[in-house]
Amino acid sequence: MINAVEDEREASAPSSRRSEYARLTRQAIVDAARDLFVRKGYFDTKVEEIARVARVAPATVYAVGGGKHGLLRTLVESGTTGEDVAAILARIASIDEPRELVGFVVHASRVEFERWSDLMRQVVAAAPREPSVREVLRIAHDSMRGGLALTARRLAELGALRDGVDVRHATDLLWLHLCNAAYFIRTDDLGWPLDTSEAWLNETLPRALLG
Repeated sequence: MINAVEDEREASAPSSRRSEYARLTRQAIVDAARDLFVRKGYFDTKVEEIARVARVAPATVYAVGGGKHGLLRTLVESGTTGEDVAAILARIASIDEPRELVGFVVHASRVEFERWSDLMRQVVAAAPREPSVREVLRIAHDSMRGGLALTARRLAELGALRDGVDVRHATDLLWLHLCNAAYFIRTDDLGWPLDTSEAWLNETLPRALLG
């Protein structure tokens, strides 16, 4: 019986090592792609460069990551399905005080912008020239708008929306203030620090949304 258990462990060990190697290889490719996309842009990044940085063959980048488009999609989707996103959505659904909810969503959007703005700048820049990148941008937008719609519905449930503002209008107002394009205007065009942006949002959005 003991010998059988030992044989089973020995048989499973190579499989575990292969799985771990595959996971580490995939992560190295994804990390290399993000670094190069941010530094060089989507179009100026070559699969051969990703392979060199990740220390794999170019064929592995295609096989494991699906090439440049597959890697970009993986990166963006990881930002829409991660545990932090699930935690944000759960918190939105649980907050009972309207101003606290608005403040939480403002801060969460600021944190996510800090994490993803370097990559999203490149996605936005490449989208007009590449349909596959436009699809990736749509995935990012749909995810964020879904979270904002959840916020608007929660405010409606709490009876907190001002007269004349329904859930759809509230979602639009949140998008207008919190989408990446709005952050780019404040940070890039106006030169606002994120602290200034967050303080302004915490003053402006409650007036726009709440009764």
